[in-house]
Amino acid sequence: MLLAGLCTVDVVQRVEELPAPGEKVQSLQVDVAAGGPATNAAVTAAALGAEATLLTVLGAHPLAALARADLEAHGVRVVDLAPDLADPPPVSAATVRERDGERTVVSRNAGGRHFHVKVPLLAADVILLDGHYPELALAVAREAEAPVVLDAGSWKPVLDELLPLVDIAACSAHFTAPEPGLHERGVPTVITTAGPRPVRWSTADGGSGEVPVPAVEARDTLGAGDVWHGALAVAVTRERTVPGRIRFANEVAAERVRHVGPRSWTTAIAGRNRT
Repeated sequence: MLLAGLCTVDVVQRVEELPAPGEKVQSLQVDVAAGGPATNAAVTAAALGAEATLLTVLGAHPLAALARADLEAHGVRVVDLAPDLADPPPVSAATVRERDGERTVVSRNAGGRHFHVKVPLLAADVILLDGHYPELALAVAREAEAPVVLDAGSWKPVLDELLPLVDIAACSAHFTAPEPGLHERGVPTVITTAGPRPVRWSTADGGSGEVPVPAVEARDTLGAGDVWHGALAVAVTRERTVPGRIRFANEVAAERVRHVGPRSWTTAIAGRNRT
């Protein structure tokens, strides 16, 4: 499985209450891990037993070593497209509320990072793109010989060119696209998540439906959407139907939010497979 996109260094603070502007609070727990949509999806895929390769940009800055070590420890192969880049990798600062797992995130993402894209030829049975490096996403999609899944969290200008190359667009509830619709842009399957509410899906041939989300006590929602997308990508290789793929992803994401911390949930889903 090939996952292409953003890799950040996440600093996660767990607190009793989210601070108000100008307020200082003492955290209950601090974690540092690799983050970003494609990165968290890659960790998920590896935990589910897939061979996950992350195509991203990390560089040679000391902070990049933190992300690289975390990914290697969790079974993700990293292909760094700019290993000599001196700039620090994007850093994401997250704060998670203890009582319900609600979070706030401040992130630079990939803004301002420039590198020459030369995509290596990598075999894959499914490809997931997060669109944060537009040239990378387009290069991978154009060469794809496997189903392409897009993590469509928000509209990005690259999507005008990218969507016709996508097989499954998995959108957040906040995703809005200018006309025409995604099916009219050439996307065969469109899926829309909505937090704890049912996941809706439609296909270009007129099929549609929704799949309920398991009811669980949420302890930590950070990265849950990324985990869902990683599980969906795995399900493309294991489940024949769209509802079956969504059901699998829902179950994995539900397990993620039950656990505190950026990686504690991985052992709970290790090798999970539905029959």
